[in-house]
Amino acid sequence: MQHRSYQPTLPCASKYLQYNWDRTNYDMHREKVKSAKATICITPPKTHGHLVTKMKKLKLEENRLSAIQRENSMLLQKINHIMQTTRADNRSISVKKSLSADKRQQELLRITKENQMILQRLTNCVPHYSVQQWHEQWLKTLELMESITRYPHKSHTPVSSGSLT
Repeated sequence: MQHRSYQPTLPCASKYLQYNWDRTNYDMHREKVKSAKATICITPPKTHGHLVTKMKKLKLEENRLSAIQRENSMLLQKINHIMQTTRADNRSISVKKSLSADKRQQELLRITKENQMILQRLTNCVPHYSVQQWHEQWLKTLELMESITRYPHKSHTPVSSGSLT
C-alpha cells in the first residue's frame, strides 16, 4: 500500500480513510491466506521395497570393494617386502636450480617498486568530488521525492548533514 503508483479499488477523497480501508482489506486478505487449507494431496507416493533396493547395483558395489581390498593387500605385501629386503640409500639428493631464478627475482622487485610508486601517487592525489556536496544533493532529492508521493514513507528520517566526516 506504500507504492507510488497504487490506485485503490474504492477511491475516497480522504487519504487517511483510504489508507485505513486499504490496511483493513489487506489484513483480512492476509488472514484468509494464512487460514487457507490445501486442496491437493501433497503426501509422497507409496514406495515399493523391491524398487528401492537395487540388488544388481549392490552386488557390483560389493565386487568393486572386494577388488579394491585385494589390491590394497597386494600393495601392503609389496611394501612389507621392500621394507624388509632393501636398505635406504644415503645419497644426497641434488636439487636442480633454475637458470632464470635471479632474473625472475629482479623482475619481481622491479614490479614491486613500480607498484609502490603508483600507490604513493594515488594516495597523494586530491579528489575532484565532494562527498559532503553529494550528500546534500541526495538529501534534497529525498525531500523532493517525499513531497510528490501519494503516501509519504513514515519510517524514513533523512540523515543530518553533520554526521559525515
